[in-house]
Amino acid sequence: MHSSTAFPHDLLRGKVAVVAGASSGINLAIARRLASVGAHLAILSRSEERIAAAAGLEADGYMVLARAADVRDYDAVEGVFRAAKERFGPVDIVVSGAAGNFHAPAAGLSANGFKTVIDIDLIGNFNVLRASFDHLRKPGASLLSITAPGGAAPGLFQVHANSAKAGINMTVQCLAMEWGPAGVRVNALSPGPIAGTPGMAKLAAAPERERMLKARLPLRDYGSLNDITGAALFLASDLSRYVTGTILDCDGGMRLGDASADALSPLPRP
Repeated sequence: MHSSTAFPHDLLRGKVAVVAGASSGINLAIARRLASVGAHLAILSRSEERIAAAAGLEADGYMVLARAADVRDYDAVEGVFRAAKERFGPVDIVVSGAAGNFHAPAAGLSANGFKTVIDIDLIGNFNVLRASFDHLRKPGASLLSITAPGGAAPGLFQVHANSAKAGINMTVQCLAMEWGPAGVRVNALSPGPIAGTPGMAKLAAAPERERMLKARLPLRDYGSLNDITGAALFLASDLSRYVTGTILDCDGGMRLGDASADALSPLPRP
């Protein structure tokens, strides 16, 4: 089911992209995809050790500025945007993807645990978007937040993460309205189950669990990093120049509900 998505190799030539949370997983893959079609990169993560590993993108010949910064620290985040602008010029693309999550029933979740996820996901997302504004190329900039299906639907053991993602969705839509007149587009990308990511390794380590999850998806398969980075590239580039305030679901239909054979079977007649 997975296939390659081709874009012009110079689609983002001359563009400057800042990716937050780009030390691993989906965000690092997005950063690599943006660089592969010509973008200069600034990447940030709160871990000095992990950001050093992500800076290995330079070994592939990409122009990369790597900085350790915690998205909960507004001044540190703003400093990364300032450094990116000084090195490469005005920022064209921002990807805000830093996140923290774990499974916890609400009755067993501490107030501090709830606050930690809100601080990283929701407040961190606002910090990244807000800190970017004075350093953007206006008009023409594209801002992209990484959200999740739980931002639009309730779920078990995820009150902290789903609350944060719902806040991200509303932040994106509010900023799209406010910053649209300046020529700045603001969208969100909502990945479903993506193979080869740390999240899926935790959620579905057992083969039986993987089969069960795939059986519930309308497309009956996980997405690939290529799928999600292709969607990100579309939103980041001028291919979507008339798209703003959108939450783009890249989830194999997960948001639609359970599409397993049992769920699709007609109810027996009384």
